[in-house]
Amino acid sequence: METSTTGFIVEALTKAIVEHRLQPGSKLAEQKLADHFGVSRTLVRQALFQLSQNRLITMEPARGAFVAAPSVNEAREVFAVRRMLEAEMTRAFMREVTPAKLQALKDHLAEEHGAVIREDVPGRTELLRDFHVRIAELMGNEVLAQLLGELISRCALITLMYQTHSAAEHSSEEHAAIVSAMAAGDETLAVQLMNDHLAHVEASLTFDRKVPTHDIALALS
Repeated sequence: METSTTGFIVEALTKAIVEHRLQPGSKLAEQKLADHFGVSRTLVRQALFQLSQNRLITMEPARGAFVAAPSVNEAREVFAVRRMLEAEMTRAFMREVTPAKLQALKDHLAEEHGAVIREDVPGRTELLRDFHVRIAELMGNEVLAQLLGELISRCALITLMYQTHSAAEHSSEEHAAIVSAMAAGDETLAVQLMNDHLAHVEASLTFDRKVPTHDIALALS
């Protein structure tokens, strides 16, 4: 029971961070979290430790836990790793692509497009992120899916800190172009489009932006 409760807290906080309801620098007070979730501070502490392992929060001696605020250098390094990882993932996916896998990606694109049209910010944020993880899942590589999920969660913090405006519609269009290249069997184009997509996201970041902070009670309400 304790493990599942800790997992629930981790999931709830991760979702709040990734969906930009908890901002970088926000203090995560143990007692406030314990009161909110109706659990002991021990369980909250365990959840915060897990989040610190995923680099989504930082634990500071005598000060407590805070939502991580990635540096400019870390932001560039995360995107560099994603480009390396996802280029090879795209090549590997092309070697084992099937009509069923392509249809699964097209179904995902339809959900993405719907969320963008409805201006469902939390929904589209999650779907745009999950497109990349979905490719790994369709390959049956759970390690890759987990690793990519963690990297993309860190990217959510980075885009929150440094992106000047939402590029959701453009990202969805680029995802569609990648799937079209996959469906056409054009591995070179699919890899190029994936690289271009990640480069466009990184290019949209403004590294001199001042970042606001939000109160945790508001973010989790």
